[in-house]
Amino acid sequence: MAATLASPSRLQIASRVLAAVVGGYAFCWGLTAFGLAGLYAAGMAFHDAEHLSAMLAVLAYLGVFLWAVAARSQVRVWAVLLAGGAAMAGAGSLIQSALVA
Repeated sequence: MAATLASPSRLQIASRVLAAVVGGYAFCWGLTAFGLAGLYAAGMAFHDAEHLSAMLAVLAYLGVFLWAVAARSQVRVWAVLLAGGAAMAGAGSLIQSALVA
């Protein structure tokens, strides 16, 4: 006997796609900002820190995208992606302001 799975609604599919694309972008933007500020503060050259952060963010985007599509709880996905991205962007901004002051 095969278990019957309910097909997802259009709203659920749209939420997954938006979480993967938009939420993943927000998360990786925060990761890039935090990585760049942190690596520069640790003494790495600016452009080296920028490129390394961007390369890591591309890999993270792939992982976050796949997780957003495969996760069971869309609420958890949105919370992690948006809150995590905002927290990392905020931390990057704090590090940057500490370097300037």
